[in-house]
Amino acid sequence: MAARWHISPGLKELGDIVIFDIVDGIPQGKALDLAESSPVSGFDAALKGTKSYAAIRGADVVIVTAGVPRKPGMSRDDLIEINLKVMRQVGEGIKKYAPKAFVICITNPLDAMVWALQKFSGLPKNKVVGMAGVLDAARFRYFLAEEFNVSVRDVTAFVLGGHGDTMVPSVRYSTVAGIPLPDLVKMKWTTQKRIDEIVQRTRDGGAEIVALLKTGSAFYAPAASAIEMAEAYLKDQKRVLPCAAHLNGEYGQKNIYVGVPVVIGEKGVERVVEIKLDADERAGFRKSVKAVLGLLDACRKIEPKLK
Repeated sequence: MAARWHISPGLKELGDIVIFDIVDGIPQGKALDLAESSPVSGFDAALKGTKSYAAIRGADVVIVTAGVPRKPGMSRDDLIEINLKVMRQVGEGIKKYAPKAFVICITNPLDAMVWALQKFSGLPKNKVVGMAGVLDAARFRYFLAEEFNVSVRDVTAFVLGGHGDTMVPSVRYSTVAGIPLPDLVKMKWTTQKRIDEIVQRTRDGGAEIVALLKTGSAFYAPAASAIEMAEAYLKDQKRVLPCAAHLNGEYGQKNIYVGVPVVIGEKGVERVVEIKLDADERAGFRKSVKAVLGLLDACRKIEPKLK
C-alpha cells in the first residue's frame, strides 16, 4: 500500500510522514523512493522510514496497516490469531509514543482488530476508528456509476455493519443525483436483480481483487479511503463518513466497533449518526453485529485479558 498511501498525504501536504515496518531496510527504502518522487509530484513533506516506534513520537495521526493480508480462498476472519498479536505490539507502541494520536486501523478482520487495538493502546474510543465503510461505500458507488454510466461524483452510497460478508449496503439510502435507487428501479433505469447483484459484488469487493492479484490484496482504494479520514480529522472538516466506530447504545449496541456513519473532526469521532432502519435493514445489521461479536469472542479466547 506504500506508494499510494504515502504519496497521498504528501500531495495533500497533510504533514510529515513516518513509514514504519519491523523489517529493517524496507521502510527506509520506500521512504527514500517516495521522497525522490516529490520534485516530480510537486509536494513538500519529509518522509522517514524506520523500524523504531520511537519515530512516531507525538504523531497526530497513525494509520495501522500492520498484519498479514489475505490470500486467495481466505476470509478476513482467517487472519484473526496472527493479526491480534500484531495489534498488541502496535497498540503498545502507540500508547507509549503517540497517546494523543487519531488512529485509523485497516488490519483485518477489521471490526475485531480496531476493537482490540483500542484496548491495547488505551486511547479514547473516539480517537480510534476502523477504515471500512469509506472503502465499502466507494466500491458500491463505483459499481453503481458503472451500471448507470454516470460520474461517480453524482453517486452517493451507504454501507452499514461489519467489514465482511455480512455488511449491509443500503439501497434505500443510496442515490444517483439525489434520486434513491428504488426510484431508479421504478424509472426503469435498472432492475432490482441488477441492484441485488451490485450489492453482492460490493460485499465481495475485496475478495474479487484478492482472487485477481493472487499474491496480495487491495491497496489503492483502501489507501485513498484512509487518507480521506485522516484529512477530515487534521482539517476539522466535520465530514460524515461511514467508519467502524465504537457504539455506546447507538443502534441498540454497546461496547462494539462496527460500521456506522459518523462525523469526523478535530476531536476524532464527534458524533455517531443514527438513521432510521427498515425491517430488512435492521435484520441485516443485527446479523452483521452478531458476526462481529463472534470475532470478539474469538479474540477473548486468544487473549483472555481483552474484556
